Amino acid sequence: MGGVVAVLLLIGFALTMAYPNLPELDAITSYKPKMPLRVFSADNMLIAEFGEERRNVVRFAEIPELMKKAVLAIEDDRFYEHGGVDYLGILRASVHNMAGGPKQGASTITQQVARNFFLSSEQTFKRKIYEVLLAWKIEQNLSKDQILEIYMNQIYLGQRSYGFSSAAQIYFGKSLKEISIAEAAMLAGLPKAPSSYNPVANPKRAAVRQQYILQRMKQLGYITEAQYESAKIEQLQIKTDSAEFGIHAEYVAEMARQLVYEQYKEETYTRGLNVYTTITKADQDAAYLALRRGVMDYERRHGYRGPEAIIDIPANKEEAESEIESELADHHDSDDLVPAMVLSADTKLVKAVLSSGEEIQISGAGLSFAASGLLATAPANKRIQRGAVIRVVQEGANWSITQMPEVQSAFVAASTTDGSIKALVGGFDYNINKFNHVTQAWRQPGSSFKPFIYSSSLEKGLSPSTIINDAPISFDATQTGGQAWEPKNYDGKYEGPMSMRKGLTKSKNMISIRILQKVGAKYGQEYTSRFGFLPEKNPPYLTLALGAGAVTPLQMAGAYAVFANGGYKINPYLISKITDTSGKVLSQAMPDLAGDEANRVIDERNAFLMDSMLKDVVKYGTATKAMVLKRPDLAGKTGTTNDSIDAWFAGYQAKLVGIAWIGFDQPKNLGNKETGGGLALPIWISYMQRGLKEIPIEERAIPKGIIQAEGDYFYAENPPGSAIRNLGETEQAIIEE
Repeated sequence: MGGVVAVLLLIGFALTMAYPNLPELDAITSYKPKMPLRVFSADNMLIAEFGEERRNVVRFAEIPELMKKAVLAIEDDRFYEHGGVDYLGILRASVHNMAGGPKQGASTITQQVARNFFLSSEQTFKRKIYEVLLAWKIEQNLSKDQILEIYMNQIYLGQRSYGFSSAAQIYFGKSLKEISIAEAAMLAGLPKAPSSYNPVANPKRAAVRQQYILQRMKQLGYITEAQYESAKIEQLQIKTDSAEFGIHAEYVAEMARQLVYEQYKEETYTRGLNVYTTITKADQDAAYLALRRGVMDYERRHGYRGPEAIIDIPANKEEAESEIESELADHHDSDDLVPAMVLSADTKLVKAVLSSGEEIQISGAGLSFAASGLLATAPANKRIQRGAVIRVVQEGANWSITQMPEVQSAFVAASTTDGSIKALVGGFDYNINKFNHVTQAWRQPGSSFKPFIYSSSLEKGLSPSTIINDAPISFDATQTGGQAWEPKNYDGKYEGPMSMRKGLTKSKNMISIRILQKVGAKYGQEYTSRFGFLPEKNPPYLTLALGAGAVTPLQMAGAYAVFANGGYKINPYLISKITDTSGKVLSQAMPDLAGDEANRVIDERNAFLMDSMLKDVVKYGTATKAMVLKRPDLAGKTGTTNDSIDAWFAGYQAKLVGIAWIGFDQPKNLGNKETGGGLALPIWISYMQRGLKEIPIEERAIPKGIIQAEGDYFYAENPPGSAIRNLGETEQAIIEE
């Protein structure tokens, strides 16, 4: 007995000596966690978070009651009854552990807060004593609600998320107030072991724990029997990395991150900066879907290439499941294009399993695209067989075999009045290819560059009615900057003399070349730099007339905006403002505006004439598909480069410009008869159906200094008779000063 008393006295003395030496609670009472960089759309939709710790701090009153109850049910149901240490819980866990079975812990939420802020995770008696003492100290200084608030904001929940608000966004793409009981139970299961109960990495294990938590919530009276039965069978939509924010703006988010990092360096990821971009969810969604649809339409036209991988599936069921799970983990979802492992296959039926464990069957029309891979004569590496990893898509209740595209694409839309970017999609899937084709891809613009050459000629005396000979022409090496050149029209046909307007409408190469020959390649190069093109990327040779230089889609957006807004150079921009955690504005965009004469780069009359000709391209030329939008105020130009390597459509309405591009990262032929009008234009049209929805039709006023005569427009100083009327093979080039 004396020995027991001595031990108790010794423990009491140790506690008395240790308590005053406990750390101050400033880290808790003045709680200032590392806050990530958060990127938003113009309509306040969260696009992305960047930082080691992804969190969104919420006050106690903002946390849904069911979320609190779910956490208490599994972590500490006596939280509001104990003083920081749950002695009954310790006794209960001890009895359970002595009886065998899975070990139970008895750490309270207060002890977990103490451990997370002040202690290591080592399992020692000394650490446990300090954890108990700190829990007592925390309970003496903070209310229960304050402790629970800190816990629910600080706890690590996997996927770099800290706190339940961040986890709700990352796992479900929702704010915390929007989650269901079933989702709350799933999140509540994460604190114990975020890697083991992560619904992304371990969906089966996570589901088992979620069901247990729902039972606990029912047993404790936190939810009714009806709520339990409903939540138990609810199918949860777990977000993958490619869709965790409910808006596909990954390229936008990365652009914003890079721009902010240039200014704030490492503080970018801890200061809690909020970046507001110029894109809107509706526009971005429309652009994303338009691009994906355009790319997949191209894929369907060019045949099935075979499975993504083929493995040997073990005969043992458990080994087979493990091997399948491991292999599919290496093939990420691409939105609705998901990987599947083939279990059996013939020409009539394919059975496969998804990474979630769901088994699916594909038959009928779902097999048509991949029919060549189901033939017994298909090469072994292209045959759909047991162990093949295929890509599938669900259409209604039915599944179809598809494939990940090799071709890439880009789309950007911007305001023509201030350059604010409304939508930007830099590629088919950011998680597979992070190269931003809107800003980083230097590609030949082909015929979409011709309008800038035409525009230059209006300043040299030509007019839309100038007659130019569409006939074969050839040049020696000194004129091209390379080798002798005998250019051809796209269709190989020549129609003889035609107006400059008709030449642009029909995208005649010979017309464009003769125009540049007339004004001079050097002048053409200098003139196009007004639109934002780099002279070093567009050498002063006659090949410039066919867009043989290099541009980016973002440059093209700024350039075509000049025609749309009456001659002003605006600079596309992405970030409207940056604020700190309190909402204080740290920086605000001050864009160049159309209408400010300091930003004028071409004559208003030049922009009007070009707009008039580009409208004819839509009405009568290579972009007539755009007439499906039933608007008379659309203008633009298709572009297809030599050998069909790049396909473009650059088009606009007076207030909105959009640029679409398709091509391979390693340039190669897109296929016979694949053109800008067939590939890029449908993407543009699909976006504009949404982008122009609330923009009224606008009729362009004829500017001063323009006269109408002979069915066309002329500069007043170059009326019919004084303007250059004919330009043919014998015409001499203007001598440049």
